[in-house]
Amino acid sequence: MTKIKLAYIQEFVDRHGMVRRYFRKAGCKTVMLPGAPGSDEFMEAYQRALASLPTAELKAAKEGSIDALVPAYLRDDSFTKALAPETQRMRENILERFRAKHGTKSVRTLETRHVIAMLETKRPHAQKNWLKTLRGLMLFAVAKNYRGDDPTAGVVAARPPVKSHGHMTWGEEQIAAYRQRHPMGTMARLAIELLLNVAARRWDAHQLGAQHVKHGRIEWRPHKTLRKTGKQLSIPILPAMQAALDAMPASNMSLAFLLTDYRRPFASAAAFGNKFADWCRQAGLEPVLCADGQTRSYRAHGLRKAACKALAHAGCTGPEIMAVSGHSSLAQVQVYIDEVEQDRMATAAIEKLAAKK
Repeated sequence: MTKIKLAYIQEFVDRHGMVRRYFRKAGCKTVMLPGAPGSDEFMEAYQRALASLPTAELKAAKEGSIDALVPAYLRDDSFTKALAPETQRMRENILERFRAKHGTKSVRTLETRHVIAMLETKRPHAQKNWLKTLRGLMLFAVAKNYRGDDPTAGVVAARPPVKSHGHMTWGEEQIAAYRQRHPMGTMARLAIELLLNVAARRWDAHQLGAQHVKHGRIEWRPHKTLRKTGKQLSIPILPAMQAALDAMPASNMSLAFLLTDYRRPFASAAAFGNKFADWCRQAGLEPVLCADGQTRSYRAHGLRKAACKALAHAGCTGPEIMAVSGHSSLAQVQVYIDEVEQDRMATAAIEKLAAKK
């Protein structure tokens, strides 16, 4: 049977086990492709997506316009090679929204006041993402002679009224509830023991496998720092994680520890994150209203924070925590040390006060 390979097709399995297919190429809007490959509805949708390729758009776009600039930037090495895949996806979505509203306008007419007015309509966290995205686009515009200056220079995103602490940090109560719901021998239990053992980000966690185990240790290079430091981590396997590994079927010891319900590696870190969210809900972990007004749930990244905090509680120094977590600066892990120190010193202070009274 002759097989025809179609370009620009991205395929993954969602958290419900369904195969999803998308037409994806820099400079084009991502399009979901219905039906099975080769079917009439699939091929019709695929042909429509092909018609919107950046090359065709560049020819149709007015020279010097946002419509011409954005596709060119999305295809440039400063975007495709300098940025991580997750960052590319986020920024491409922002650029497509920016382009949809201002595409026909000239790049040269964008002024600092326009950027500020645009940001003022967004929340502080969104402002930060938009500003970084537009700044990258404008630096590219200057380099390619679309314009002579950067209108985002000097613009600062608003600070939130209450400092956010990000993802919810798991406590002993949440960890115990999760372990009670997901016993040894389940993929859900292996996931939490792996995350707690190596304080890994979900990207690394969903890719770690038997090939990374050497002499009772897990060795790998964190994805996030590959471009910056290329640091390799080597971490001893804790008894809890070893027990979780031993409880799994031998057939699970493959290129990935964590598998889907169909015994295949997760298609992406996001797919693993969605499945882990399901496991958290099954364990009865309810969302929490935080001090900054945002409602957050217990998720995989919160276990990375819990692991770092546990290391600080154990008396580990900043460099020791970094050797496990892979953080690139002491300032990032000092947060956990300060939190533990505040708890210890406050307890000591109250005990002294109570003893004196």
